[in-house]
Amino acid sequence: MSRHRFAFAVMLPALTLAVTGCHRKHVRAHQPPPPPSSQSSGNYSGRDTHASRRTSPSAKATPVTPPAEPNVHGKPVLVETGVASWYGPPYAGRKGADGKVYDQNAMTAAHRTLPLGSMVRVTNLSTNQSAVVKITDRGPFVKGRIIDLSLAAAKATGLYRMGVAKVRVEAWTPGPSTAANAIPGGRWCVQVGAFDSEKDAIKLKDQMMRRYRTAKVIEFPGPTGHWVRINPAHPDKANADEVAASIHVSGDVEPYLVRTD
Repeated sequence: MSRHRFAFAVMLPALTLAVTGCHRKHVRAHQPPPPPSSQSSGNYSGRDTHASRRTSPSAKATPVTPPAEPNVHGKPVLVETGVASWYGPPYAGRKGADGKVYDQNAMTAAHRTLPLGSMVRVTNLSTNQSAVVKITDRGPFVKGRIIDLSLAAAKATGLYRMGVAKVRVEAWTPGPSTAANAIPGGRWCVQVGAFDSEKDAIKLKDQMMRRYRTAKVIEFPGPTGHWVRINPAHPDKANADEVAASIHVSGDVEPYLVRTD
């Protein structure tokens, strides 16, 4: 064997190892998708979960153009600070609480208690980025979270990759502050879930129907489990508060006060 052939034979295993190493897969850290919502009637309207479902790096990056500031006068009717999340692909195409199909590329958000149609400025306190969104849906039904942003709004506020972030919410409700749909007026209900077992949800439904004979009680499935909704005969906030306080369920299931208008 010549010297050149010998050298090539020695180098061949090393080259093979190097080439094999180049094809090693890179492991990406999994980021959980965003949190869910509720519905305006008996039909599931898009978002109702007790699990985080906010970040999905695989979602297509769509250029986001934040809308102009809302035409509001005076101070916001609500200012609160808390944790925000976002919801996207699994809920795109479903109807929101406002009856319209949820568009993840629109500047919208879900809130449990603000009147539908409210305009909200959301500021990410980690990045100082802010965006104005319209409340079109109900949620998030996750303890400790105050607002669920659309995919577009999450990108505009720098929350998309973070998944969740502490934010400041400033809200202006439609119409004058004395209108029937202003806080704390409106129509209210109590939503309980999510149950892993449909039987458990139906059991609570039956209990609520016996206890509140004049209330409308429904059970319905959602992406994260089964839910029970109690609509009091007198749907004011005081009655809804009373119903919520009377419900004691074990585990991660808990009652949420939800505004339906």
